[in-house]
Amino acid sequence: MQTPEGGLWPPIGLGRMPMLRCISCQGNFPWPHSSSCQKCHEKTLEEYKQEIEDLKAENSFLRLWIQTEDIDHNDAGGCFYGLGFTDVVLVAVEGGPKGSQSKPVPAHRAILASRSPVFKAIFENEKEQSRSSTIKIIEASYDALRVFVNYLYSAEACLDEQMACDLLVLAEKFQVKHLKAYCEKFLVSQLKWENSIINYAFAHQHNAKLLLEAALSLIMDNMDKIKTRQEYSELIEKKPRLVVEMYEACHAKHANLNSVL
Repeated sequence: MQTPEGGLWPPIGLGRMPMLRCISCQGNFPWPHSSSCQKCHEKTLEEYKQEIEDLKAENSFLRLWIQTEDIDHNDAGGCFYGLGFTDVVLVAVEGGPKGSQSKPVPAHRAILASRSPVFKAIFENEKEQSRSSTIKIIEASYDALRVFVNYLYSAEACLDEQMACDLLVLAEKFQVKHLKAYCEKFLVSQLKWENSIINYAFAHQHNAKLLLEAALSLIMDNMDKIKTRQEYSELIEKKPRLVVEMYEACHAKHANLNSVL
């Protein structure tokens, strides 16, 4: 039988085990074992256990605001946090600043400020005499706003492609980086060459770099097919500069690939 280093086991003429180097502490340990020595292996397990405990504690903290008696299980928004002691309401406004307003979404200033630097700045800059209990969220749907606020309390969201796009816009607007990354990864997982142009334009508009790169890669691999699609024609008509930037990015990628080869 061979060792991972190519030697024979047991070694001819030797009565001791071959030694391997631990990838963690760089010390030697006898083969066969894992890629780290017993001490480092146990240390890693303890670190994982501690990380799990920390996550449980964080989850417990996030759920402190839940009050089950206040849950409306029939509400499509799925918001489960309690209504007790809320001191601000958010209102979605679709169709511009003068558009129709949604039902209010209650929240707590302390939670919003702790999750979003934008909310924090809004509340800090309010004057006591002009302090408003209502904040209008322009160009947002009621359902998206509900899920957004729910995420600020729970770090959880049920996504489909449309909801992921809506939440990414809100996450960018209010600088909730972890939610933006979460939505972006979901959209990347849903990418196909058929929706690559739409996602490329969306990613470009909202500075979603991971989605932008993934969409561009699909566009490069399927350019002949993509040119026949209506979305491509509409992009040329409405955002010709974006098409130019797309071709420039494709050209740069090909140039980099050729230089490596």
